[in-house]
Amino acid sequence: MKIKDLKIYHIQAGWRPWSFLKVTTSNGLIGWSECTDSHDTRNGIEGVIKDLKKIIINEDPRNISKILWLLKARTRLSSGSIVQKVIGAIDNALWDIVGKFTENSVTNLLGGKIRDKVEVYWSHCGTTRVRAHKHVKKKQIKNFKDLKDFSKEIKKTKVKIVKTNIGLFDTKPMIYMPGNNKSLGGPELNCSNKILGGIEKWVKAFKSNIQPDVNLAIDLNFNFKQDGFIKIGRLLDKYKLAWLEIDTHSPHVLKNIKDSVKTPILSGESLYGAKAYKPFLDAGAFDYLSLDVIWNGISESKKIADLSDLYEINVSPHNYNGHLSTFINMNLALTIPNLFISEIDYDDVPWIDKIFSDKPIIKNGYFIPNNKPGWGCDLIEKNLLRYII
Repeated sequence: MKIKDLKIYHIQAGWRPWSFLKVTTSNGLIGWSECTDSHDTRNGIEGVIKDLKKIIINEDPRNISKILWLLKARTRLSSGSIVQKVIGAIDNALWDIVGKFTENSVTNLLGGKIRDKVEVYWSHCGTTRVRAHKHVKKKQIKNFKDLKDFSKEIKKTKVKIVKTNIGLFDTKPMIYMPGNNKSLGGPELNCSNKILGGIEKWVKAFKSNIQPDVNLAIDLNFNFKQDGFIKIGRLLDKYKLAWLEIDTHSPHVLKNIKDSVKTPILSGESLYGAKAYKPFLDAGAFDYLSLDVIWNGISESKKIADLSDLYEINVSPHNYNGHLSTFINMNLALTIPNLFISEIDYDDVPWIDKIFSDKPIIKNGYFIPNNKPGWGCDLIEKNLLRYII
């Protein structure tokens, strides 16, 4: 069995594009992976795939370690970023092929499940209803009364944690995200008293409307500098949030923030490779480690999870994409002892189920595996083609 071809598909999935890699083999097996980039660098991803493709054509897809070494050796001077996201996509597609070839789930290939189900939390909860309600065909959250009505939907899911971003209602409904140039506030990334007040109103309204047994996490992304994160953390400590999610590439900055607030800190989704995580673990900068299995690939993600376990830190897979991404993340979550909780979007484009062979089974806030070979989910290619961009 040899690798015959690699092909990338990009589709418009509402408020962000999704990208999928298809790896075909000489005996007709197909491996799928999701390689979505959060801020749409699909042309770069496609270019890297084109450049790396020639390195692995005619290699045996079962030799995953060899193929990863070839890819990393050739890209050593430009490691990380889009290059790593492509390598992660190739890695994940190869595991899908091996699973199908051996008629095993990737969970079994990784040593078998350590739990029968995986607890999930609702990501972008409220966020999507503010900024992308048209894409998901749901009523927009325009004020705090709408948020109260929305909380009834949260109750039905029976999730115990929901995560939101920063919703503000000063003039028009908006999600504050200057760190990614999606709102005003950059490049300074200062945290004014006005922004502080808006954040507290949003958090207070959320906490007062969700059920008492449901907790709230807030994702602050890259939206502030160190002083702003600390101000927000100290302000919100009294609300006893599940965690503050913060993005930074400095372990020392994150450790300073963690030492300055009482709320647990979750971070790491923008890091690539165990070597990038180790300085944060050495610094004691995490309460919980966020791990993107799509970008790192399952091989490297297992190493990162094992490394994290040595520091007695639990892992939360980062997952904001389609169903395939969910299945990939859950195969890791089923196998590692140091799992915290897994991420999933409950709000998404209404046609999402049409392009995937399997829909995640979510019952009472838990993912239930289907134990099918590979990831347990394929793309329906003929349906995928309807949404190509």
